[in-house]
Formats: sequence, structure tokens, C-alpha cells
Amino acid sequence: MSEIYFHNHHIDPNTWYFLYIGELKNYGLNIFLKEALGRILKRPVDFIAVIPDILEQYDYPNIAVINPMTAEDFLRYKQKFSCRIPAPSFMRAVSISPHIVKLVHQLLDQQDELFIYMYESLPEMSLDDIPGVSILGPSSYAAKKLNNKIYQYQHFNDLVPIPEFHICQGIEDLYATTKDLWPAWSDGIFVTTEYSAAGTNSVIAHSWSEIIAKFKSADYRYLISRYMPHQYDPTILAIVANEKDVYVAGIADQRIEGGNRFTGSTYPTILSRAVQAELVKMTRQVGCRLGQEGYRGIFGCDYVVTEADEIFFVEVNARKQGTTLEFCCTLEQMLPPGAPMLPELEYYAITQQHFPATMQEPTLDLKPAIYWGTYNYKIREQVSVKGFMPYCGDERECFHQTSHRKDSKRFVILEHIGNDFVVGSGSFLGRIVALGQDHAGVQEALLQGRKMIELTIAKTDPDNT
Repeated sequence: MSEIYFHNHHIDPNTWYFLYIGELKNYGLNIFLKEALGRILKRPVDFIAVIPDILEQYDYPNIAVINPMTAEDFLRYKQKFSCRIPAPSFMRAVSISPHIVKLVHQLLDQQDELFIYMYESLPEMSLDDIPGVSILGPSSYAAKKLNNKIYQYQHFNDLVPIPEFHICQGIEDLYATTKDLWPAWSDGIFVTTEYSAAGTNSVIAHSWSEIIAKFKSADYRYLISRYMPHQYDPTILAIVANEKDVYVAGIADQRIEGGNRFTGSTYPTILSRAVQAELVKMTRQVGCRLGQEGYRGIFGCDYVVTEADEIFFVEVNARKQGTTLEFCCTLEQMLPPGAPMLPELEYYAITQQHFPATMQEPTLDLKPAIYWGTYNYKIREQVSVKGFMPYCGDERECFHQTSHRKDSKRFVILEHIGNDFVVGSGSFLGRIVALGQDHAGVQEALLQGRKMIELTIAKTDPDNT
């Protein structure tokens, strides 16, 4: 396989471009940014997306696909192979790609500057070393520091309620510390490395054997905290523009399977108004602290809420959340026409360090325009796929149609890999977005979508989700 798996991009000399570099699931955010930049720059704007997703077909204009892990596995399996590549590895591959470097210089030949837009700012992205190229996003230095779980628990415990925790230097210290905690922390011990997302590199353990089964004998730095039994797992999406200004987009309820494995979210939250107000207050405080640390842009805060409505902080994600596109589509239906969407607000936060005068923040009193839910169909063991779910609609348009038909509900399956593939463990086989007028209808639609994806799998573990 060549360096580029697929590309269909072309450059219009009368158009100003930016580059999106990241997974296909966030492609739709770029359309909101493209529209905003067109208004701001008063000229035609478009984007070229550089993605790692290996699919049967691509129903998207202006993309380039790079995934060196897939190229290696294709030679081994002699069959179409799709796997998820770690974001740092992808960013390194893109940064040194002759194809992409040439594309960057071609764009700079016709425009004075080039923005790179990413899901998460990572230091492995080095294209901005080229004169004229800049990252339209948070500082990668600030993002890396603030995404460190140990740093968060050490530096945010004066802002938000945090469970009891300890920091362990390596596996022996982890063993010695947990040995004395099992009797007191009888509900379990949450163990994570400094960097972890969606359940990777973390476990809720009730014995040492469960910890060692997860981490073997790896000498990481570990954060351990007292597991708090709870009823709800809210997540809040927000944007920080400076040390004082934080925009809160909304609250969704996460679906956490197996105690720590994120598989999707639902909106609106079912939490009481009082709890929602407290969550918003805490998130603003966290956002101001991020601003003091030099962070600008979109971020997310995750919490747990007990049956008695006690709130405990879980983590900050100093990057875009998985719900960012859905919140854009929701706010577009809720806010007045012309109100800036999240990518436009982030643009102002990054470039001006303040929000535009036209900013409209949703309030807790605003009635939700639509109910929605997402499900990330992530496989835990390698599978073969023998069925294909074709491209079935634009997510943004589905939000618009459903919000204007009060009796409607629907779901779309997006980014399905395709037919006759071997799919590596940890990969997303597809993503389901369900829309409706109540939570029950959304859950029913999500279940239907999951069943349809399962029909495309030739062989899998029955517990695989």
C-alpha cells in the first residue's frame, strides 16, 4: 500500500482553505467552521480533511486518508484491514507525509496563512513549524499538561469535590498503597494512568488480581481514587476564551458500561435543575482555571452524581468532546438565527481571546429542541465484517428535520467501515446517532441501530460491544 490510502482533494484557486486533521467522526464540525470563516473573512472558504479512517467507500469531498498501521496489517492479512491508530502516531505520520507537506505548500502558494483544525492539540503535530501555518486550537503544551489526570487531581481539588486519591510511583508503590486501602474503600478503587480516555488504561478494581490483570507489571505513574457508587455520569461541554469568560454549551448524560467504558451520551440530561446549576457553576470555575493556565478553546468536564445528589469531579478533557458535533446541531435549533456555533466561538477564543458580541449561551430554562443519543460501536476483539451499511444521511440535516417534526424519530449509522474487512480490536465499527422527542424513543432507535450493525459482523464474542 502507498503512503496515501485514498485521496480526492483538489484546490480551487478562488477559495481559501484550512486543513482538518483527525478522525472522520468529527468531519461535520468543519462545515460549521467553514461557514463561520466565510462570514468572517468575507470570501469563499473550504477545507481539506486528513483522516485515518479506512472505509469501504468515502462519501466526502476533499479528503486524504493516512493510516500506516493499516498498511502494515494489510501485508500480514492479505485482506482489507481497518484499525484505529493512536492519535499521536497519526499526527506524526501526517506531519512527515510528503503528500501532506506538498499539499501545505501548494495552499500557501495561493494564501498567506493556513489554519490546522484538530480534535485535540497534540505536540506530535509539527506542520505548524512551516512558516505561515498555525494551529486553530489550544496550545498543545497547555493541553498535554491539563489532560494529565494526576495534575488535575492535584490542582483542581480546591475548585470541585474530588474523591480521596493517592499518587503511586510504579507498580510496587501501587501494590503497597492499595493493600492498605481495600478494607476502607470497599466499593472499589479506580486506577488510571496519567493519560487515559474512554476506559483505556484504567480499571475499577476490587482486588489486586484485577489491577495486575489490567496493567501487568508496567511501571507507570498511577492515580488511584476511591470509587464513588453513583446514579449519573453527566458530561458538560464548554469553551474558555480567557481567565474569566467561559461559555457552557450544555449537559449530556454519558453511558458508561463496565464501570469505566464510555460508549455514548444522551441529551437532555435527566438531572434536576438544582444539580444542573451546580454542575454549570463548577465547570465555569474549572474553565477559569484552564484559562489561567493558558488554555483557550473547547473542553469538557465529566462528573458523577450520587443518589443523594452529591457531585464528584471525574476529569477534564482539554479537547473537543465526543458530543461537540451533536451540541452544534442542537444549538442551531435552539438559539436565534445567526448565533455563533461552537467552532466560531472557539475561533474567537483562540484568535481574539474573547467571545464575539453576538454570542448566545443557552440557559437551563431553554426547552430542548430535540432529544438525541449516540452510541459508539467499538469492538473489543478483532472481527470480520461481511455486510455493509451505506452512507445514510447528513447528521446536521437529520437534526433539522427531526426538530421540525414533533412526531418524528430516526437514527443514522455513520462511518460504518464496510464489507469484507478484518477490523482490529479497539476500532469503531460504526457510530449511531438517534433523534426523537423523548428519551424512550431515542433509546429504542439506538437499540435498532446496534442490531443493524451487529448483522454486519461475521464472527464476534457475544459480550463484544
